[in-house]
Amino acid sequence: MLTNLKEGGLMNEMERLEYIAKMAENLPTLRTKLNMTQEELANLIGVSRSTVILFEKGQRSMTWNTFLSLILIFSKNSDTNKLMKALDIYTDELEEILGGNQ
Repeated sequence: MLTNLKEGGLMNEMERLEYIAKMAENLPTLRTKLNMTQEELANLIGVSRSTVILFEKGQRSMTWNTFLSLILIFSKNSDTNKLMKALDIYTDELEEILGGNQ
């Protein structure tokens, strides 16, 4: 679990990259849990389907803004919210920094 969050709710680049890596690794599972196609997810987060494919294959790193967009989408569903918490993608610390459940 990521626990080295700085005072004032800020994270360093290394911490952000750890969150992003966990999201990318579990993106196919989260997406399919919502019965969402790659195309549908791409449209929601403002990227191409091929970009989502590259995220899912670990061949392209997502930006922090893309990560936050995914958090917003997946935190709205109780199943994917719980799964993100179980996988340490959406930790209590991150939730606190982001101001609670989106």
